[in-house]
Amino acid sequence: MLKLQNYINGVLTPPASQHYFQSLNPATGKAHAEVPDSDARDVDMACVAAEAAFLKWRDLGHEKRAAYLIRLAQLIETHAARLAHAESVDNGKPLKLAQHVDIPRAAANFNFYGTGILHYASESHAMEGMALNYTLRQAVGVVGCISPWNLPLYLFSWKIAPALAAGCTVVAKPSEITPYTAFLLSELCIEAGFPPGVLNIVHGYGQRCGDAIVRHPLIKAISFTGGTATGKHIAAVAAPEFKKLSLELGGKNANIIFEDCDFEAMLKTTLLSSFSNQGQICLCGSRILIQRSIYSTFERAFIDAVKRLKVGDPLNAETQIGAIVSKSHFEKILSYIELAKTEGGTVLCGGSALKLDGACAQGLFIAPTVISGLSPGCRVNQEEIFGPVVTLIPFDTEAEALAIANGTPYGLASTLWTSDLKRAHRVAAALHTGIVWVNCWLLRDLRTPFGGVKGSGVGREGGFEALDFFTEPKNVCIKL
Repeated sequence: MLKLQNYINGVLTPPASQHYFQSLNPATGKAHAEVPDSDARDVDMACVAAEAAFLKWRDLGHEKRAAYLIRLAQLIETHAARLAHAESVDNGKPLKLAQHVDIPRAAANFNFYGTGILHYASESHAMEGMALNYTLRQAVGVVGCISPWNLPLYLFSWKIAPALAAGCTVVAKPSEITPYTAFLLSELCIEAGFPPGVLNIVHGYGQRCGDAIVRHPLIKAISFTGGTATGKHIAAVAAPEFKKLSLELGGKNANIIFEDCDFEAMLKTTLLSSFSNQGQICLCGSRILIQRSIYSTFERAFIDAVKRLKVGDPLNAETQIGAIVSKSHFEKILSYIELAKTEGGTVLCGGSALKLDGACAQGLFIAPTVISGLSPGCRVNQEEIFGPVVTLIPFDTEAEALAIANGTPYGLASTLWTSDLKRAHRVAAALHTGIVWVNCWLLRDLRTPFGGVKGSGVGREGGFEALDFFTEPKNVCIKL
């Protein structure tokens, strides 16, 4: 049994309460780690350490801060096999996915911002011989980073890296459901020689540990990825204190398929965009909108492909669909499948839990599920399920497709399949989402802004937008 520790002021530290809770492997149902049950005392220690380290870290300069981040990226690459295995055991995702996506992207995040800060620039404005204005971008101070369980190290690093690069010091909390790789990152920070207090990682439940981070007076900005309801709570607490907020929240993404698409490329990618990581990616397309002229052809081909997906032990190289991350989430997903039936839906495939043999007999597995016959406005098509469940919705016209796609409280991402260039531009501009993929999915350039509109959040991560978030602009006007 592993015993994880907090990472505060450069040292691995037990929680002040001396209490731990168990972390379960969702594929086996067995506990594999004890996790610190931290509270406001641990958060306060971390915030005080981060405050004490802030000026030295900020004044270290871009090049020296960059060297630390690049060194950490190299260590993640060196220990990639161990990190990928830990991510699979902790989260239930296929090992192959962690090896090819999660861990490489975590390394890329630190490397991207380690090099990116060297090219970060601000503006100047000359007033025709009267004065010169220039903008200083100065680190905010101590910031809080709270990340989710679906892409644990991937999204943890996505927040921490730009904050550190900008000169902020960080108090970070990984999800209590998937804390393992964040703990391993603590060990790598020690190996990289990070100065004490620059990065602090505190484990625990959201209602105690996370809420204490949001409320702490030394925290000047909060970057959060997670559910929309939690995001609303964070905004309600932080806004009266005028803390900067970046909230990447839920999604109910539409995948719009027109009759003139490249059918084979679309089908292959739609399978991925529906069920990658058991559908537990905020960018998955859970509502598949198909032009009626090709609906029957698509349904037959898609169902056939879904039935061939291999659900199994995440550590098996052949597994494509792993375990659901937790018992409570497993039950939530199954409840939505039952709700779909009461709302008039037809389960075309899947629709139930799966019992595996051997080591995974007690695991949390759900067959990839496809549902048809639901109205666009029903709960299953309006609320985020975040699992291996998609709905099929036919449409006739471009206007109808846009009305359905935009007709939810969310606006994170969308995918569009067409060979008509004019239509691609026209529909992309009309979609109410922060991201539109045309004839592809999850093709990410780290320089581009990432985030959503409406209930999918506020602010943008990625590229220089993230560095802007972790800095404050200051105008300096000098009279000539």
